[in-house]
Formats: sequence, structure tokens, C-alpha cells
Amino acid sequence: MDISDSPLLGMLRERMSWLNARQNTLSENVANSDSPGYLARDLKPIDFEAEMRKTTMQASTSMMTTDPRHMSIKTEQDGFTGADSPDTESNPTGNTVSLEAEMIKVADTQAQYQTATNLYSKALSMMRTAIGGGN
Repeated sequence: MDISDSPLLGMLRERMSWLNARQNTLSENVANSDSPGYLARDLKPIDFEAEMRKTTMQASTSMMTTDPRHMSIKTEQDGFTGADSPDTESNPTGNTVSLEAEMIKVADTQAQYQTATNLYSKALSMMRTAIGGGN
């Protein structure tokens, strides 16, 4: 088994991918803060329970492989769904971007991404130590 295929690391990779996509969406909002009629957008949060079920199912299906020539089925989604942000009022031009709110979201997303990368690094380090790989 490859260390990077563990369910914990898979969930962290998925979280980092979602945070990266959210940061891109938020940067589009900031870039269009002066565009008339632009509606601020954000990504829908990841459903933690659904991710746990998916990870558990993938782990249990990979255990049932009886021949090295068997193929596993990946059910990962490439894209994330977005939604308009209804929590802000529009200005006279119809633009709903609030720079203050967007910058708070950007800072929060950055902090969450840093946390996820730290957890990923620590998990890899612990796994290497557990198998005798040292630092």
C-alpha cells in the first residue's frame, strides 16, 4: 500500500483542493468588485459525513481486490459546486461584492489551507516514523 493512498491523506488532499478552488472563486469576486451587475459567489461547503462515507467505502472496496490485475474504481469529483452569495446587498450598479467580507473569507481560507497542509505534513512524518523511515 502506498502511504499517500491512506484515507486520512485523501481527505486532506480533497480539503486542500476545495480550499484552492474557493480561493480562486474569492479572487474572482475581488477582481470584479467594480463590475456592474456582478454577483459575488462562493463554494458550497464540503459535506463531512458524505466524505467519510466515500472514504470508508473506498477503503473497504480496495480491501476486496483479489488479484493484482484488478482495477479499482475512482469516484472522485473533479469540480466543486458554487453558489451566489445571498448574504450581501447590491450597490446601485447591481454588484454584490463586499471587499471587506471577501477579504475576511480569503484570510479564513488561507488559514484553513495552512492548517490542512500542516496536518498533511505531520501525518506523512508520523507514517514514515511508524514504518521506520526516520525523519
